[in-house]
Amino acid sequence: MAKKRQSRRVLTVVAALAIGGALAAAFWPKPMLVDLGEVTRGPMVVTVDEEARTQVRDPYVVSTPIAGRLMRVSLEPGDFVEEGKTVVAQMLPINPAALDIRTKEQARAAIAAAEAALRVSEADLNKALADRGLAEEDVKRARALFKQDTISRAALDRAESTWKAVQATVDTSRAAISMRVADLNNAEARLISFDDQGLYGVAQSAEANPISLPSPITGRVLRVIQKSETTLGAGAPILEVGDTTSDLEVIVELLSTDAVRVTIGDRVIITNWGGEGDLEGVVERIDPWGFTKHSALGVEEQRVNAVIRFAGEPDSWSTLGHGFRVETRIVVWEAEDTLIVPSSALFRQDGKWMVFVGGENGIAALRTVRVGRNNGLEAQVLDGLAAGDRVVLYPSAGLMDGTTIAQRTAN
Repeated sequence: MAKKRQSRRVLTVVAALAIGGALAAAFWPKPMLVDLGEVTRGPMVVTVDEEARTQVRDPYVVSTPIAGRLMRVSLEPGDFVEEGKTVVAQMLPINPAALDIRTKEQARAAIAAAEAALRVSEADLNKALADRGLAEEDVKRARALFKQDTISRAALDRAESTWKAVQATVDTSRAAISMRVADLNNAEARLISFDDQGLYGVAQSAEANPISLPSPITGRVLRVIQKSETTLGAGAPILEVGDTTSDLEVIVELLSTDAVRVTIGDRVIITNWGGEGDLEGVVERIDPWGFTKHSALGVEEQRVNAVIRFAGEPDSWSTLGHGFRVETRIVVWEAEDTLIVPSSALFRQDGKWMVFVGGENGIAALRTVRVGRNNGLEAQVLDGLAAGDRVVLYPSAGLMDGTTIAQRTAN
């Protein structure tokens, strides 16, 4: 009996110890799993990133010099054209419009009025010639009488003045006749229509020799605005040409708050343009005025256009054309060697930048740091950290100073 009691006590103690150990293991505090990053030294850049598009700096729009009938354009976008040699379009002078009965009667009445005005001017000229002949005889008689001291000098001057005035009237009458002749020709031109046989011969001659429009520059056709044969007025656009080889640039719409950080001459990295590698560029111009644009979410934004010039050899971007999409990274600050910490490790507390540093003993230590530039992914450390320090990334609200931590491993 004593042995049984003794064995029961041993089993009870063993069971109690086992249960106590299990409870201690279950409720023993475990280290918080975190992601850790390392503070390093190296180059760092701060950029303004935006989508952009390419454009030809000086595109040329070929338009109709006169009103006429445009012949079908055979060129296609991308075709090569040479300045002064390649004929980009041909056109014929426009035929006169058909006249209705009222317009014809008005034109005939205008012709009759012009002919009557011409006859009046011719009659005025005849009267002026007659007056001039009489004035010439009066001057001759006055000069002869003045030599004989029969009339005074004043009488001779009056006779000569009258002759000069009559001569001016003759000149005026002749000019009036020229004006009436022009009015008559203009009135007759208004009567021209499709059914005039004389005009038909002129149109046939014009059709045999159409007007050729040469290319204004050496380059490529960017787009054809009017391809089919049609009748156009003077100044109507036909096609657009430009030099995509050496005259290509990038235009980017910057937020006005970003534009004030950008200066002319800043280096630009052009990425995601479709080709291999990145392209280099330089900020050439920043427009002094902004405009309002709505974002995809409907938010009003003030945008400013900036022009970027390609740097390097033109062969590197030879496959780009007018209006192609690219992405730009304008470098507003860069350093060759600086202390860098991941931006995800930083947080604000009491108006200061703080980080959790993971020590070798697995204890998180709260530390104040002084931060310089920040590009959203990396931040420049001015004081508070050293190269090689390991910091907690994306620290949670439950992480406190002195908390035991452990590196989270990928599953």
